[in-house]
Amino acid sequence: MKKDIQRVRNIGISAHIDSGKTTLTERILFYTKRIHAMHDVKGKDGVGAFMDSMELERERGITIASAATFCEWKGHEINIIDTPGHVDFTIEVERSLRVLDGAILVLCAVAGVQSQSITVDQQMRRYKVPCIAFINKCDRSGANPFRVVEQLRQKLGHQAVAMQLPIGLESDFTGVVDLIDMQAVYFDGDKGEEVRTEPIPDDLQELAAAKRTEMLDAVSMFSDELMEALLEEREVGRELILAALRKAVIRRELTPVFMGSAYKNKGIQRLLDAVNDLLPCPADVENTALDMDRDEAPVALAADAAAPLVALAFKLEDRTYGQLTYLRVYQGSLCKGETIVNVRTGRKIKVGRVVRMHADQMEEIELIPAGYIGALFGIDCASGDTFVAPGLSLTMTSMYVPKPVISLAIRPKDHKAEINMSKALNRFTKEDPTFKTHVNPETNETIISGMGELHLEVYIERMQREYGAEVAAGAPRVAYRETITQRADFDYLHKKQTGGSGQYGRVAGWMEPLAEGDFEFDNQVVGGAIPTQFIAACEKGFRECLAKGPKMEFPVTGIKIAINDGASHAVDSSDMAFQAAARGAFQQGYFRAKPVIQEPIMKVVVETPTAFQGGVMGSLNQRRGMIVGAQDEGALCVIESQVPLAEMFGYSTVLRSLTQGQAQFTMEFLAYKQVPHSIAEELEKKAAEQKKKVA
Repeated sequence: MKKDIQRVRNIGISAHIDSGKTTLTERILFYTKRIHAMHDVKGKDGVGAFMDSMELERERGITIASAATFCEWKGHEINIIDTPGHVDFTIEVERSLRVLDGAILVLCAVAGVQSQSITVDQQMRRYKVPCIAFINKCDRSGANPFRVVEQLRQKLGHQAVAMQLPIGLESDFTGVVDLIDMQAVYFDGDKGEEVRTEPIPDDLQELAAAKRTEMLDAVSMFSDELMEALLEEREVGRELILAALRKAVIRRELTPVFMGSAYKNKGIQRLLDAVNDLLPCPADVENTALDMDRDEAPVALAADAAAPLVALAFKLEDRTYGQLTYLRVYQGSLCKGETIVNVRTGRKIKVGRVVRMHADQMEEIELIPAGYIGALFGIDCASGDTFVAPGLSLTMTSMYVPKPVISLAIRPKDHKAEINMSKALNRFTKEDPTFKTHVNPETNETIISGMGELHLEVYIERMQREYGAEVAAGAPRVAYRETITQRADFDYLHKKQTGGSGQYGRVAGWMEPLAEGDFEFDNQVVGGAIPTQFIAACEKGFRECLAKGPKMEFPVTGIKIAINDGASHAVDSSDMAFQAAARGAFQQGYFRAKPVIQEPIMKVVVETPTAFQGGVMGSLNQRRGMIVGAQDEGALCVIESQVPLAEMFGYSTVLRSLTQGQAQFTMEFLAYKQVPHSIAEELEKKAAEQKKKVA
């Protein structure tokens, strides 16, 4: 059976925490008859949402890992990925958006555009993902969808256009007015499965006419035919509006906004119609790969099942029966029994089991054609690997992986826990590129690093549940950095004379602060003062010093090193000698350049009822926080601040007790800034004590 690629949609559902992404996915699966009963995310009925298949997700009522599924709606096949909202699991959103063609941005009708909505929007921009917006929770008290549409324009810079009007709001929310067909749409039956259309209620006629004109004005910019029809005041057909809208959405120049309430089963079918009508199919999106044989020249990929295979592994999961690799096929088809090549390793792999995922259930299939998302069993690869047909050497660009910002020391309780812990860590680091682990050579502690407290908390809990590894977590460690504040010269001679050939190398130049980036090496040597073959050794020597700064052994960033002179010996000079000379030069210049310690500063956004605003601001100030701004959003006050990560540990507990559990906060990495003098002294004192202990 030949599949029609025009009828395929790969979409993601992304939003701020608690905007209703998983509930919306649950309703979509119900209406498309993929599941036969709907459950609550918070799992009050003991079942939990279908897409939250991990026990931990059901208990906490949050999504931790993105889950993939597929369904059919009016002859279109829709592949859906439900992503987490917490910034701690940002890599799950990142990798999902990397392989999707379109997205639904879910916003809460009460809270509107929140901090994480902004992050998700930036991720969509990064991968140029076209999106439609869905304003959820129109049934909640304080719902104001038009304020949210305005925020989409102001805060996110979207050309947002309302496609619907709510009929009633809060507890009176009964349906929506469709501005294309100009009719009222109601969702009847116990589960909203019966869609009924009626004429628009009299009290909404005027507003509907005004909003329709506004919508047509925005859409007509993308269609000459539509513009002409409007100027001549002819009746405008549905097909004409949808064609212009689709074009605008695919170009990311317009964001249509739909309204409803997933929890109350209203507005979902019309949103599904919009996915079919407005979001791109795989053939509408331009995907490029890099040709490794031709200096990474970009090559456009065709969403053609008959072309040679190009596929990207975007997520790994360890199952009982081996590794499950989620793939998006961009070109060609991935068939059972065929041989494919992993471009990164150059290894040939025979394809065994090919499956389609439905949350944690799977369905065996024969092949994954271009434009589809599927999974392979039992192949060894890393997240971000490209698979191609033998003879091709194309690679997809990998996704952006943010750096971890928080670390914890973990200790296994006994030998058995130690074995299980290392198994768990192996698996988690392979599955999640933002989760890192290493052993501190000085303290011999196992250090895990991640995107936030919740991120690490979840992994420690998973170690205990899934691997039976009892571990104790020590005080979190902050990823401090060192940098220099002024220019300093160096001129270092490395000379060793023992029996046999000696070592000789002189390196001279200067180091200075670098505004952008971690390290830059500038070779200004002329006249062969340092022979060309040793320049790379000098750079290597300098790079080796960056891992542990001489001041306090934190990694060194933001440094530019230039060499302009040196000397060599005809017999005694070697790569080793120049590496040693570079290390000596680094040590010599570093302290002259006035090194300082830098700490990660987090962007912290607190949403709190207005009554607690003063207390919350005080709590941020106590933590060396700088308040950037505060604004009232209905009953809530949103406080944006910049706080050092070192001061944020345990803040969630403090915030809960301050606000009777009503406030929530999100935190993401902003920048590295210099540590105040008093804190730097404390850090130095601690480091000295630690050294004494080790000695």
